[in-house]
Amino acid sequence: MKFRIALLLSAWTLAFLPAVSQAEVAQEFMLKNGMKIIVKEDHRAPTVAHMVWYKAGSMDEHNGATGVAHALEHMMFKGTKMLKPGEFSQRVAALGGRENAFTSKDYTGYFQQIEKSKLEKVMALEADRMANLVFDKDEFSREIRVVMEERRWRTEDQPIPLLYEALNATAFTAHPYHHPIAGWMSDLLSMTVQDAKAWYDRWYAPNNAVMVVTGDVDAKQVLALAEKHFGKIPRKAVPVTKPQDEPPQRGIRRVTVKAPAENPYVVLAFKVPALRDVEKDNESHALDVLAAILDGYDNARLNAKLVRTDRVANSAGAGYSNIGRGPVLFLLDGTPAVGTTTEQLEKMLRAEVERIANEGISEQELKRVKTQLIAGQIYKRDSIFGQAMEIGTMEMSGISHTKIDRIIDKLKEVTAEQVQAVAKKYFGDDELTVATLVPLPITEKKAPAPPKGLRH
Repeated sequence: MKFRIALLLSAWTLAFLPAVSQAEVAQEFMLKNGMKIIVKEDHRAPTVAHMVWYKAGSMDEHNGATGVAHALEHMMFKGTKMLKPGEFSQRVAALGGRENAFTSKDYTGYFQQIEKSKLEKVMALEADRMANLVFDKDEFSREIRVVMEERRWRTEDQPIPLLYEALNATAFTAHPYHHPIAGWMSDLLSMTVQDAKAWYDRWYAPNNAVMVVTGDVDAKQVLALAEKHFGKIPRKAVPVTKPQDEPPQRGIRRVTVKAPAENPYVVLAFKVPALRDVEKDNESHALDVLAAILDGYDNARLNAKLVRTDRVANSAGAGYSNIGRGPVLFLLDGTPAVGTTTEQLEKMLRAEVERIANEGISEQELKRVKTQLIAGQIYKRDSIFGQAMEIGTMEMSGISHTKIDRIIDKLKEVTAEQVQAVAKKYFGDDELTVATLVPLPITEKKAPAPPKGLRH
């Protein structure tokens, strides 16, 4: 289910939800120009993850310009006043590092993984493109074609991503999560280099950015380097984002997608609360546990009942990603087995949640599931890169990175009664959008190659 959740909530981004190591506490600083610096020391290996996150993603776009956040991400590698197109990546590679970028609904991020003595050099490169990006019309013309081909390859030629794109567009009517991160093709076709530059000028400012550095570093030395390279970049008047609340849903919404595929597939998306306040949002923590009960380990309820015992599904899953700037969804999904229709599987998936709503869960099952869920969170902390990813994701969603460990504490406190209560409250018809994939015959042709220049 994790792969499919990523398609819905973080498509076109690196889909990680790692966590921060307990060994050291992250330290936070603020430059005079408003740029936040977060440093998490981890001295297990002489490596560093360096990231710069901008609080600007596809949810900040408007009709007619969808996909511009992702297009600009590509342009960030196409040269500055000091660097030629492609030279940024060449220099990082020459230093023995690796680099990439990612765009999501909520943010855009850029990173380098490097040996610790090379940190200042990649930091200087990142600061250069924050302030001195060059917008060449011919370079943009070439790169937007790569972006369009990437959309074809990752979405239009892939049945499951295509279905999730339709699901988002159906579930959200007012909120900009309605739009795909890749952008609608018609908007990409009409996009200009001036559109990309306007996005850069509007959002790419130190006071709209967070730097996260994790690894074998000294926090005060990182701060000194940040002041040296980023501190001189002037702050900008960043636009204030207006609320675009999703109106109440008043009945089941349905969307069907016909596409070449091997099997039918159905996904049910329920509107549920996001995590906004770690201390107060106990329903969100309970939904996290509910997702784990349904699909948090090999013998979780959906797989055990629908796949292994009843054999009515080839796969069945659940997922809930509660961190984001906008509204969130709780997903149930599955591929029906031969002899089962998507309509029947839809009812069976809902029946498993209804069973929890009516019968509750035992303390033994709750304990087992919470152990699995919390262990999974802790195991994610083994990666320096993963630590930086979670810190940045939390900060971009409006939740302080200092609350990361507190989330685990709150998961430990979830009761069986709280899980049963959210199962009763949030899985009715008025919260539900159903997307169904109807498979068409697959033509015998070679799978398309990734577009040249694909970054992530």
